[in-house]
Amino acid sequence: MYDRLLLPTDIGTGVDRAIDHAIDAASRYDAELHVLYVVDTETYGSYPGDEYVHELEGLESALEQAGRDAVEEISETAADEGIDVKTSIEHGVPHGAILEYVSREDIGLTVVGSKNRSGEYRRLLGSVAERVANMSDRPVTIVKTPVETE
Repeated sequence: MYDRLLLPTDIGTGVDRAIDHAIDAASRYDAELHVLYVVDTETYGSYPGDEYVHELEGLESALEQAGRDAVEEISETAADEGIDVKTSIEHGVPHGAILEYVSREDIGLTVVGSKNRSGEYRRLLGSVAERVANMSDRPVTIVKTPVETE
């Protein structure tokens, strides 16, 4: 049914269950699993970075490294299950970069993790997962992980 699945990761707690779900789905469909981390340009673009001594120690570099670590860990877990994996680190606004990737790579199903928070929190802030699901013209599965709001 699906040849290529996408698992975007943000290295947060909301992605844990989505990882298991995506690996299971890729195994069931004998599909290639794409693992994507988007370095949020709005995060590092608005940060002055004046506390860093050298540009390689900046926020952008730290986010890229965190993304590489995250996709590598997921990739290894999926590969241990016999799944073909393709990883990517991209820069942009997360929901936009995810939707562009889906179109460019002809992804059949996107599996996104989301923190299951209270209604008030969700009404105030929304989420990348909601934007992807609402804006995508392809199937999206949102896998919720319950978390307590602070």
